[in-house]
Amino acid sequence: MSPSLDRPAPPYVQIAEHFRTKIKNGELPEGAKLPSVAEVSQGWQVASATAAKALNVLRADGYVRSTNQGTFVSIAHKQTTGPDRLAMFRATGNGYRSGESVEVTSAEVVTAPADVAEALGVPEGSPVVRRRRVYRDDLGVVTVSTSWLPGELGDAAPELLSTEPLPKMTFGLIEDRTGRRAVSRRDVISIRPAPSDVAEILGVDPESERLTMTNLYWDQNGDPTEFAVDYLGPGRELSAEQRFD
Repeated sequence: MSPSLDRPAPPYVQIAEHFRTKIKNGELPEGAKLPSVAEVSQGWQVASATAAKALNVLRADGYVRSTNQGTFVSIAHKQTTGPDRLAMFRATGNGYRSGESVEVTSAEVVTAPADVAEALGVPEGSPVVRRRRVYRDDLGVVTVSTSWLPGELGDAAPELLSTEPLPKMTFGLIEDRTGRRAVSRRDVISIRPAPSDVAEILGVDPESERLTMTNLYWDQNGDPTEFAVDYLGPGRELSAEQRFD
């Protein structure tokens, strides 16, 4: 294989990522005003066109909005996914956006249905831990998130069976108690009918089609640690950013 150069990202990408990180970790909360093009240009010592391009990237990705008064953080309808929360937790020790709250509505040992058993690599009907959380913000329900974890983790971390929020989230608690660190994941976005108990929380009709995100996490040994299904609240959206060299 031929060697490849590790080129730094273009300046506008670096600037956009700087502000994106501050928005994601809550340093720039909803409604916060960003520096103007002139201020970004001066502060970063780049051309005005480069500064404007960075702000345009943030606008296109749904992180900010611009008015005659300036550019402001606007992520109220932008979804915070499980992977987002993991990244935020590892970066800041906090997996919630500014203004978000979480309610753990259930935490129990159940028998694994077929899809959960397949994801976790256990026989169908095996005991697994199930935790259901409802994330809310000022606009209402962000997502109804249900996680299933291998049953033995309930023995290693009994807090998983409590309806109290976990300060380090499931990721941090499992790593602390077992040394199993989530190092990879698979995300699947799909439309699913909302079960009646989820639909009631979302305020929609039972079995109505809803946007969902499914995440499966593996540890450093390649073993599954968590399988999660999120049903997004009404009016929420999923988005992703990628840079092409």
